[in-house]
Amino acid sequence: MGDSQGVAALPVTFADIKAAHMAIMPHIIHTPCLKSRTLSDIVGAEVWLKFENLQFTAAYKERGALNTLLSLTEAQRKKGVIAASAGNHAQGIAYHGTRLGIPTTIVMPRYTPVVKVQQTESHGATIVLHGDNFDEAYARARELEVERGLTFVHPFDNPLVIAGQGTVAVEMLEDAPKIDTLVVPIGGGGLISGMSIAARAMRPDVEIVGVQAALYPSMAAKMKGETLPCGGDSIAEGISVKEPGTITQGIVRQLVKDILLVDESKLEQATAMLLNIEKTVVEGAGAAGLAALLAYPERFKGRVVGLPLTGGNIDTRLLANVLLRDLARAGRLARLRIRLNDRPGQLFGVARIFDDMQVNIVEVYHQRVFTNLSAKGIYADIECETRDRDHLDRLIETLKESGYEVSSVEIA
Repeated sequence: MGDSQGVAALPVTFADIKAAHMAIMPHIIHTPCLKSRTLSDIVGAEVWLKFENLQFTAAYKERGALNTLLSLTEAQRKKGVIAASAGNHAQGIAYHGTRLGIPTTIVMPRYTPVVKVQQTESHGATIVLHGDNFDEAYARARELEVERGLTFVHPFDNPLVIAGQGTVAVEMLEDAPKIDTLVVPIGGGGLISGMSIAARAMRPDVEIVGVQAALYPSMAAKMKGETLPCGGDSIAEGISVKEPGTITQGIVRQLVKDILLVDESKLEQATAMLLNIEKTVVEGAGAAGLAALLAYPERFKGRVVGLPLTGGNIDTRLLANVLLRDLARAGRLARLRIRLNDRPGQLFGVARIFDDMQVNIVEVYHQRVFTNLSAKGIYADIECETRDRDHLDRLIETLKESGYEVSSVEIA
């Protein structure tokens, strides 16, 4: 990775991106790019947010999908297109394909969440469920491409898609010209490739930094010539890609300054902060840029940073878990394990302390059998709400001073 500006040698040019922007502008939302004063104060940088989660399908993927669809010949349009995706690319292809009268087929892994299948189907696509993972779905899509004479639309390793995604940077730098650093999530690399080409053409001094989930450091590994493990359950499933694109690797190698890795706790924290502070719903992959600022504050101190919030398609149950876990990390929600003696009044005595401390009890789990204590020993797990970490610490100290053995059940 470096600062090479050999843009002319790249497979996508700034002219391609400007042409894509002209083509797609009438059909997509020019999403706002706004400064976040609160986040700026928290991370010590001037933070500008590009709300791509406000697109109709709630993700930037519409841009590259639409640019590709608009480039098709009449014969290709009539035959239709096919894609392999379990996420935002699928919805972008389905929505704009149906709107343009182009038949769309999307191959998804069999275990794709029902809500994603339904959303894609609601946009008019024909859904084929095949395989246990993306690789198997992708292989089947390429087979159907040949069997049915369809045009395959790759989610990231396609110059037309890359050009479409690059329009995000065009809008950001026009709307917020002070931006000197772009922090962009990387999965397959389509977005950062397009944004890097546009940014370097518009503002050669702009620094481009990529972000990957630590569980899926695929592009970072390619850039370093290393083999790193990729796998696990990440809340940033949109960038959980084991094999980045070939085209995108070449672009990233030339134009991207650095790739940072962020762990799951920072992704969760960033997702929760964007909802609590900016009142906007962002999926884990879309929060990766903010996660990088939280994980590496010194790296961006004093900079003017642009963050594309790439999508907002997050499962509501997962979002609820993220928010509750964020409360737990802040000390506002806790589970305390308290050892009691098996005699009357023990639980009442504990509850009285909670009342005196003005701590709300949410749940009580009373365990007599499945413990490593003696037959007369009892554990009480009490979930409670406190004002903040200091309030929780004072509660624990008061319980201990009253003779109770207490510990906090922590989360990762």
